[in-house]
Amino acid sequence: MLIHELANVALTQAGDAAAQAEPTGFIGTIAKRYNDGGWGMYPITICAIFFLAIVIDRSYTLFAKASINKEAFMRGLKKHIYAGDLEKAISYTAGQKPTPLTAVIKAGLMNVPKGEAEVQAAMDEATLRENPKIERRIGYLAMVGNAAMLCGLLGTVSGLIQCFEAVAHVNPADKATILSNGISEAMNCTAFGLLTAIPALIAFSLLMGRTQHMVDDINESSVGVLNLIIANRDKFKMPANMPTESEDA
Repeated sequence: MLIHELANVALTQAGDAAAQAEPTGFIGTIAKRYNDGGWGMYPITICAIFFLAIVIDRSYTLFAKASINKEAFMRGLKKHIYAGDLEKAISYTAGQKPTPLTAVIKAGLMNVPKGEAEVQAAMDEATLRENPKIERRIGYLAMVGNAAMLCGLLGTVSGLIQCFEAVAHVNPADKATILSNGISEAMNCTAFGLLTAIPALIAFSLLMGRTQHMVDDINESSVGVLNLIIANRDKFKMPANMPTESEDA
């Protein structure tokens, strides 16, 4: 009886130790899977870091720093253009949050005294200067997503190669354990590669859509402002310090 009780205690303690060794919770499971993935996790981690850095930077730029309420801005600007007060129109635009849209419109307004052709040229130049600021680094998200997927595939293939090479030189009794560990490493690399690639490609699509929307807003607004300037040119009271089209000629 004493031996039987001691054996039960030993088995209970062994079970408790095994339970403590097993990861608990979502974070613990992820950490174990990461460790089981082997060296293939390192390039995937690098891709994930780049993915997060680009998403945070571009999201802040596109949804906060470079974003403006186009309709409200244009409503305020039209009041000054309809009134023929160019100086107030320029001051109003300069007083808005500095964004690519306001920079393009301000460049056009500054050249109103020189004529419509100069207004168009100034806004085209400003658009070419501001659009790259909106589109910067977004294309890298697609590259990072594809790279993460390929790194996961590379880790998978490497794990399977090591697995089958090891099985060829071990005792039959150990083959099941080695195969299990090798396949676990391979599948974990695949899973983490996909977990990085899928959000990266989704973020690429969303940010590209936002970028295209902002570029379209700039193009639409610049054409609209040019048409307003042409239609109301006779009303403008030119600032004294600005040369007019006739003076340039």
